[in-house]
Amino acid sequence: MLKNLKVRDVMTQKVITVPPREDVVFAFEKLMKYKVSALPVVDGEELVGIVTATDLGHNLILDKYEIGTTVEMVMVKDVVSVSPEDDLFSVIKKMNQSGSEKEIINQLVVMDDGKITGIISDGDIIRAIKA
Repeated sequence: MLKNLKVRDVMTQKVITVPPREDVVFAFEKLMKYKVSALPVVDGEELVGIVTATDLGHNLILDKYEIGTTVEMVMVKDVVSVSPEDDLFSVIKKMNQSGSEKEIINQLVVMDDGKITGIISDGDIIRAIKA
């Protein structure tokens, strides 16, 4: 089943992004407003990073950011991406292999011809399996 479903079949197409110079507080507010777990960071049309609700929320609660901390100061720069044509089995493998020993990556940016076309999360995959 997972090898038959493609990323394009289950990905979220409406991607909410954030610029690198956005204050982390406003980025976190955007995550909450749109109920998403990650924001790709784009500079113009170029993907330059990603920030997650877990990272931003955890650090905001612990008061680890100084006033004026921007997304580019805390984003993950090595963004893992997939193609809309990848199958879900390979996406799950990539999520697992790209994370550290203690965690997996929960969301991947979907890139097609150098452009962001979607984002796929573990929740998208679970919903596809349940359907």
